[in-house]
Formats: sequence, C-alpha cells, structure tokens
Amino acid sequence: MYYVYVLKSLVDNKFYIGYTTNDPIVRLNEHNSGSVISTKSRKPLELIYFESYLNNQDALGREKFLKSGSGHRYLYKQLKNYLIGLNEK
Repeated sequence: MYYVYVLKSLVDNKFYIGYTTNDPIVRLNEHNSGSVISTKSRKPLELIYFESYLNNQDALGREKFLKSGSGHRYLYKQLKNYLIGLNEK
C-alpha cells in the first residue's frame, strides 16, 4: 500500500503533507522522533488525515495535488468540522 497523509503541528498549527509506503502511524512516529528533517522543528505532530492507494503513481499524484492551492482548499473543505472544533477549544 501507498499512503498520502496530513500531519498538523501542535507548535504552529500548520499542516505537513507527505507520502509513505509505511503504515501512517509508523511514519508519524518517525516525524515525532525528530528523524525527519522537514518537521524536526515543528514537533509534536498529529495525524489528522490519510488516504491509501494500491498504485504508487496514484499516491504520488495525489500528494502533489494536496500540496497545491486546489489541494489545500480541498483539505480545508474535507476537514471543515475538525477545524471548526479546533477553533472552539
């Protein structure tokens, strides 16, 4: 399986979008251990969304889309209730 995932930093509340062939929880643990350079200064992170794919190219294409402006809009729409809940805390 191939996974595209979204992490949210508990430090700056920003998203990180990534791709992995590992289980998303295993990858989250790698991010939170500090072994991923791009998120090392933004930990702790939480997994807030992921999608799984059978084909590598499909997953890579989806990751690329989610990192685009249209992809960001899609994520904010898809995670609307989660994000509203964060603002209510």
